[in-house]
Amino acid sequence: MHTIDRRRFLIAGALSLAATACAAPSQPRSTPSAAGGAKTAGNPLGVTTAAALDVVIFKGGYGDAYATNAEGLYQQRFPQAKISHQGIQKLRETLQSRFVAGNPPDVVDNTGPSALNITALVKEGQLTDLAPLLAAPSLDVPGKTVKDTLLPGVADAGTFDGKVLALNYAYTVYGFWYNKALFASKGWQYPKTWEDLLALAEEIKKAGIAPFTYQGKYPSYFIDPLMAMIEKAGGHEAVIAIDDLEPNAWQSDAVKASVAAIGELAARGNILKGSEGLSHTEAQQAWLDGKAALIPSGSWLENEMKSTTPAGFSMMVGPTPSVTASDRLPFTALQAASSESFIVPLRGKNPAGGMELLRIMLSKAAAGKFSELTGSLTTVAGAGENVTNSPALASAREAVAAAGADITGFRFAGWYGDLYNDASTAMGELLAGRIKPEEFITRTQRSADKVAKDSNVQKFRR
Repeated sequence: MHTIDRRRFLIAGALSLAATACAAPSQPRSTPSAAGGAKTAGNPLGVTTAAALDVVIFKGGYGDAYATNAEGLYQQRFPQAKISHQGIQKLRETLQSRFVAGNPPDVVDNTGPSALNITALVKEGQLTDLAPLLAAPSLDVPGKTVKDTLLPGVADAGTFDGKVLALNYAYTVYGFWYNKALFASKGWQYPKTWEDLLALAEEIKKAGIAPFTYQGKYPSYFIDPLMAMIEKAGGHEAVIAIDDLEPNAWQSDAVKASVAAIGELAARGNILKGSEGLSHTEAQQAWLDGKAALIPSGSWLENEMKSTTPAGFSMMVGPTPSVTASDRLPFTALQAASSESFIVPLRGKNPAGGMELLRIMLSKAAAGKFSELTGSLTTVAGAGENVTNSPALASAREAVAAAGADITGFRFAGWYGDLYNDASTAMGELLAGRIKPEEFITRTQRSADKVAKDSNVQKFRR
């Protein structure tokens, strides 16, 4: 059975946070195991200067060098503090027993396929209310609080029953990625509509290159462009209906047109042969090696593949092409979402220090370093704008600016794992040519109906 891959969890955690915000009970009061120090202008969160700091980071596509950089800045502010750092992937297996024993870390990047159950942590009163952090002055933006420096909606995504209990750090841009140098050398223009894309595909094939590859073992990668197409074609309400499990939401005209377009891509032989059997890095390497011109992904791509990226390869991202020129949303509409969910355990020995590390990370200097190291944006407005060593970052930044308020996104991936798995499996069958678009829609609608009727599954609405 297909399972949700770790990349989708980069946004699924954030979406789940927003989903459960209304349903979660109030956080029980609890006393941290160590009191903070005196609050001053230079130490607004009252960090005990000599207290140790225990940090755990999900070491995924973004690595953890950005976190160790921030820890170095923390050490400069509190030179007596001993910092423990773990960069791991199996968070649940490593940390669950520590939470049960009342000895959790001071700050956790709770991301990835083995992330801790955020809803359970909220219900158990395990998380620190981050209101003091948000109200604290920004480290390097005079006259602004930390909250003032964040992109819109970031604090809301981590709000439970009126309390902000998690903050997302990365801002991921999704689309089709291509090599600007290759496109320039061939005179190819990035397509604005699906019709343009299919026409371009014929030109690409004449050059002896496959138009597309994809992460075949994880067909969920193609759910992202599908949902972006549905939202562009049918407007926001088309995707909201899917997220809200409304009857026949997967049978709308926008869904039918979008699924048919992807089915046409496969039917015309525009996908690199053998893609179905490739892992995410294998498919991405085939793309880097020039075997395919386009690939779906998020903006972690450059950092994940930087060790094998050929010299002169210029990664660029484009919005998913419109289904037709008459779509409800413009071509520039872009799928993007905040991710990398950070929490400060309430029963850690140094929660004030955990919040202070996040305040440092949310400075423009540290956030800019994240962008420099990973080629990705953060949730700090304007951070990384001076980074010039990353074509991928520059293109993502330009795409966000061009999109303006037209940001798209879906939530059922984080709300209903079975539905997302079923849709991803059906997408793999569609891309392999084993089912027709009509069968994809039938299977996915059937799965949505099953979830909607299951009284044991908690339901959410946008």
